[in-house]
Amino acid sequence: MKFPAPARNLLIVLIVFLERILTRCMVSDSSNHEPPSSCTATRISPASSGIISNTKPADCSSLASLDLHGSISLPGTAITSEDFGGIYHHKPLAIVHPGSVEDIVKVVTMVNASPNLTLAAMGNGHSINGQAQALNGLVLDMKSLKGIEIFQGSPTEGPYVDACGGELWIDVLKATLRVGLAPRSWTDYLPLSVGGTLSNGGVSGQTFKFGPQISNVLNLHVVSGKGESMTCYPEKNQDLFYGALGGLGQFGIITKARIMLQRAPHMVRWIRTVYADFEEFRADQELLISLPEERTFDYVEGFVLTNNDDPISGWPSVLLSPSNSSFDFKLIPQTAGPMLYCLEVALHYDHDEDFVTLNKRIEGMLAPLRFIKGLHFSFDLSYFDFLNRVHAAEVAARSSGIWDAPHPWLNLFVPKSKISAFDAKVFREILKDGVGGPILVYPVTRNKWDSRMSAIIPGEDTFYLVALLRFSPPYPSGPPIQSILAQNEQILHYCTTAGIDMKLYLPHYKTESDWKRHFGRKWQQFLQRKSTYDPKAILAPGQRIFSRSTDSTAFTRLYSSS
Repeated sequence: MKFPAPARNLLIVLIVFLERILTRCMVSDSSNHEPPSSCTATRISPASSGIISNTKPADCSSLASLDLHGSISLPGTAITSEDFGGIYHHKPLAIVHPGSVEDIVKVVTMVNASPNLTLAAMGNGHSINGQAQALNGLVLDMKSLKGIEIFQGSPTEGPYVDACGGELWIDVLKATLRVGLAPRSWTDYLPLSVGGTLSNGGVSGQTFKFGPQISNVLNLHVVSGKGESMTCYPEKNQDLFYGALGGLGQFGIITKARIMLQRAPHMVRWIRTVYADFEEFRADQELLISLPEERTFDYVEGFVLTNNDDPISGWPSVLLSPSNSSFDFKLIPQTAGPMLYCLEVALHYDHDEDFVTLNKRIEGMLAPLRFIKGLHFSFDLSYFDFLNRVHAAEVAARSSGIWDAPHPWLNLFVPKSKISAFDAKVFREILKDGVGGPILVYPVTRNKWDSRMSAIIPGEDTFYLVALLRFSPPYPSGPPIQSILAQNEQILHYCTTAGIDMKLYLPHYKTESDWKRHFGRKWQQFLQRKSTYDPKAILAPGQRIFSRSTDSTAFTRLYSSS
């Protein structure tokens, strides 16, 4: 619930007063009485692995004194203590709905002046492991920070869109399509915030061609962890520009991004082909992403399916539309194993394209590929509908209830040299029964990523995104969450023991040594940026990389000694 500023300030003061009384009346036996969600109570969340946040009444009064354009919600709203993952549940002290960048500066400044508060920026709530949560801290609900401005280009400058950090990519797409333009690089699911994906990477089937979303940004507006409002370019404030892109929200809050645009096509030919042999599947994927632009598709992905008639993980998952009404399993070779592989590609075209020419071009592009003949499916749809293709699956998942169930997803970057071993052990053994949802696997190339950015990828020139997008009914209809998490840990343990230098995408670790191993040679640079832009470690506590500090020189000392 949101309150206007005068009522909000009075309400916060009243709640602080009441909570002081309640806290004094608490029975000392905490095993029988859970502390209320208050400013004075010290809480240890069961899911926080011992992370403690101690909030003072002064923090509440400081929040009440802020003169904001936006509004503040008090605890009682569940949305900011949960996320799409459904694994961690960290209740904040309050939720701030900023009405301007100035609001964010005020909140960051106030949090910095407090002895204990932390601050997490939340987009549309699709984190998996509590990354956008702040136990007893503040959550910035960035959805209230809206704004899209489009520059259609000139003879000397290409088109771009300025999008506020709280805007969703689906709305950016709708706005840019009205003038015949669109961003070049996407995620598979569009109701994600601009600031959220740029703080991580943003990958999809266009990544091999244009790089991740973070490689398509011209400039950023960022509020640092010290409350400094800065416009960052590759040439100006470049350290924060590159640090914030893929920086997991550790150095600043992205309030606006300038994103490259291109002319948007009208239509898409969406194609899926099926393979029984992983080596042929991966070789064809690698071939497609290596070809010159005019000889390859505009989108290349793939996924693993079980070799059976399971409607979620098996043969039916390949079909694209009602017109693709059947999957002839008799065409599958007798030598096929428990898993099959689906190559997914797409080609853009316009309304005035000659279909005979288009079909010949696609036939020529598919000719060298080694998929099972007869297991070839295609569907024509608008460019918007293709990019928004996951929406139909979301509607179905919401209606069945599995959208709101826990989603212990696992996203990895696996080096090309190890992907065959990964297939043999993980796909064909550990995951031979599927995961209740898509198992994505497709290659991208290192040369489309900028090494100056904070995002961490394997060292090889080509590596694979592997995404286990689990959609299981909640227990007891589905497997218990503990068993799924154990399976994820089994996969990670295998990678470690097999010497697979994989990197987690959307990383989540519990120890400093794990984070150091994740960042590798970039760890010192990451520390240096933290000490420069967020020296008290107030930002993104849900990532659990750093602990809140009252000493602004702590990271400087840590960096100097590391």
